[in-house]
Amino acid sequence: MSKKEPTFEESLARLETIVRSMERGDVALEESMKLFEEGTGLVRKCSKLLDEAELKVVKLSKGADGQPVEGAFEEND
Repeated sequence: MSKKEPTFEESLARLETIVRSMERGDVALEESMKLFEEGTGLVRKCSKLLDEAELKVVKLSKGADGQPVEGAFEEND
């Protein structure tokens, strides 16, 4: 069985945990390097997911002629 890929929110939460651990400064050098490596991977993954979401929004926002259609943003209460 394959391992479930973490969501954007899960990846971001893990990244925040890593940053807090490293900012405290109570992690050994070797562990800090592992956390740094994991963190940079998470940053790349989150950035990629945000880029993909932006492209999808742009695609969904195009009119029939292919030109962007601007609409009012409505917040759901």
